[in-house]
Amino acid sequence: MTRLFRSSGPRPGRHLLALGLLAGLPITAHAQTTSGSNDTAAPAVLPTLQVTAPAATGTPTVPSVADQKAAIEQTAGSVGFIDAETFKQRFATNMRDMLQDAPGVYVQNRYGQEVRLSVRGSGISRAYHTRGIEILQDGIPMNLADGSGSFYQVDPEALQAIEIYKGGNGLSYGSTTLGGAINFVTPSAYTAVAPNIASLSGGGYGTVQGSAQVSRVVGDTDFLGNVTLRHADGFRDHEEGNYAQVNLNAGYRPRAGLETRFYFGSYNVDQKLPGTLTLNQALGAPRMAASTALSGDQARVEHVQRLANKTSWLADDGQLDVAVWAIHKSLFHPIFQVIDQDGWTYGIAPRWTGNYTIGGNRNDLILGARATAGNNDARQFTNVSGSRGSQTLSAEQDARNYEAYAENRYYFLPDVALMTGAKLFRSERDYSNFTAGGESSRDYDGINPKLGLLWEPRKNIQAFIDVTRSQDVPDFSDLVQSGFSSTRFVPLDAQKAWTLETGTRGRYERFGWDVTAYHSRIDGEMLQFTTNSSIPASTFNAGHTIHQGIEFGGSVRLADDLSGPQSGDSVTLSQLWNWSDFRFDGDAQYGDNRIPGIPQTVLRTVIRYARADGIYVAPALDWVPDGAFVDYANTQKTPSYALIGVTAGIDLPNGVSLFAEGRNLADKRYITDFGPVTTASASTATFYPGDGRTIYGGMRVRF
Repeated sequence: MTRLFRSSGPRPGRHLLALGLLAGLPITAHAQTTSGSNDTAAPAVLPTLQVTAPAATGTPTVPSVADQKAAIEQTAGSVGFIDAETFKQRFATNMRDMLQDAPGVYVQNRYGQEVRLSVRGSGISRAYHTRGIEILQDGIPMNLADGSGSFYQVDPEALQAIEIYKGGNGLSYGSTTLGGAINFVTPSAYTAVAPNIASLSGGGYGTVQGSAQVSRVVGDTDFLGNVTLRHADGFRDHEEGNYAQVNLNAGYRPRAGLETRFYFGSYNVDQKLPGTLTLNQALGAPRMAASTALSGDQARVEHVQRLANKTSWLADDGQLDVAVWAIHKSLFHPIFQVIDQDGWTYGIAPRWTGNYTIGGNRNDLILGARATAGNNDARQFTNVSGSRGSQTLSAEQDARNYEAYAENRYYFLPDVALMTGAKLFRSERDYSNFTAGGESSRDYDGINPKLGLLWEPRKNIQAFIDVTRSQDVPDFSDLVQSGFSSTRFVPLDAQKAWTLETGTRGRYERFGWDVTAYHSRIDGEMLQFTTNSSIPASTFNAGHTIHQGIEFGGSVRLADDLSGPQSGDSVTLSQLWNWSDFRFDGDAQYGDNRIPGIPQTVLRTVIRYARADGIYVAPALDWVPDGAFVDYANTQKTPSYALIGVTAGIDLPNGVSLFAEGRNLADKRYITDFGPVTTASASTATFYPGDGRTIYGGMRVRF
């Protein structure tokens, strides 16, 4: 029988008061109307695109894009914001397509919708899925109860905007992992750019994608439905993928300031896996599949259903949101063995955001709590050409989490805010191995504080400095390891870190920027190494490690009115620079070696010409001047590379948009990603080759 919660569900009022007292936050105050959010600058999001959609009015459950941007800019720390209309002007099918222009976010394609996603080195050595980043949709967690997650439930065609909370800045939603949180926001009928939207796109390697969206407001009720279907044969052999994603929401407003909204999602994946290659194979014959992938017909067949509700009550001095959700996931995953899993995740999360005056000064407060639980029936079988053979494992994985958090921003000067915050948590992991007999468990708890300053010296310019503590709790992929004679539970420690960051963001005349420097000192970083080409990596707690770097995004409008006075055309140069220095700190085995997985320098340059009549063209250069270390011994690096691409299109006044995009136009052979190993050799098969030259095109109709 599934155990949900060992105690009764959280009471919003009691948790809010307790958290306020815990963080030393003054709760008793007088309400005021906050208008300062309209006077701050958006973080530089690259490239800067002209969005022609009309402004939409949001509601308590789904704010407008402008309101979202204004709210996230009040964070005393490094954050990012992306209007979804920007990446809908090009071919978008996965996380790379959506996040490639966000400073501080490292994202690389592997195959299909599978990518490497890392912020500040989160999950740096994990060669599959995600660790250290909380994935949210509409502010509601998409991760499973143990913290694990994949990228297959986020549909670019179904989004309104993306909020990026790097590192400890994810505290705004209760996240205190090293990488932070990314919130993917879907539209409602009130914020959709049009009542009806249809798109069709496709291109190289048998790729075709179609999407349709319908939304209506009927009295006090509204609804929106979005369906996306995509198929791709893939650049490599044995890479065929089929995806069907459905996102529905319906809202009801019985009176002003009160709204409830139901969400339903269905995400179906049938993705063949091409496997990893040796370096010579990946560069010499990049379209081949690994022999183990072919013989085992390796694949990922995943079906996820998500049902959630968010109810929002708007009061004079703030807003209370209460979210509840349930996620069902079934997985058939033939790799080194056939992984066959079926599980549920449940959760509830009240959250209060309030605006007050204290001693005549502005004060913004966030209080929240989350309780999540889940169970997973985990079975494994020998892989017989992609089918189940004899059963090798029958187990149950149970996870429970109890969290309470607070964040306060007190403007002790009109242009300077002190931010304080903390999160208390307890996480419980229980594992029952019915095959071998026996039960194992590990509990984690702690407090993660945050302290920072936000300075707004003038309109549209901000500077900040803050220090935060993070703790990453192992998921069951870490705790249950198969790199032994049998599958067993390994009671890893939580990964703990202190991070100091400072930066500035803003706009001034022709310039826009978003720059952050950070330094993290980590104790017990969870690292992996590949035991062989088809077995998931084993995980261990390292000693002391350091993650530090610079996240730079900047843009400058080089020229205006090139075609003549008041013509409205412009040329904008955008630059992304992520510098990452991740290393051991006096490790007994590896000394001060760099941690493998991510290149030290990643550059992206985009020059965009746009006209007032909707025509635009944007050539781009993606450059990795020095490859990443492949192994902990630091004996091998991936080759450097530069990729040339271009996007062009037109937004017609009748609601029709057309685009064409070329990627890797020079047909460069390169390594897009790999799984780190202890010591690399010529026979090490851990590399994913990048796609060759690809051309895409598409059309979008709004009416």
